[in-house]
Amino acid sequence: MQQTAEIIKISEKVKPAPLSSLVKEMLEQYFIQLNGHETTGLHAMLISEVEKPLIETTLNHCGQNQTKASKILGLSRSTLRKKIKLYGLS
Repeated sequence: MQQTAEIIKISEKVKPAPLSSLVKEMLEQYFIQLNGHETTGLHAMLISEVEKPLIETTLNHCGQNQTKASKILGLSRSTLRKKIKLYGLS
């Protein structure tokens, strides 16, 4: 029982920064680097920049097991396979 309480205390202390705040920080830097120049297609660019490492890291975490990775990602296996092919992760 004490061991469980210790684990809970540890997990309460270890809280990574929310992804949204990290994305916001990076976007602010991106706009600074644009230095006033206009950009288009930002949404598609951001999704592809985030989605590729998300899929790659999840696959690595799952030992390349696509079934496990698709469950973690909340995608169907066929959708995951399409994205693996799209991003050249095969």
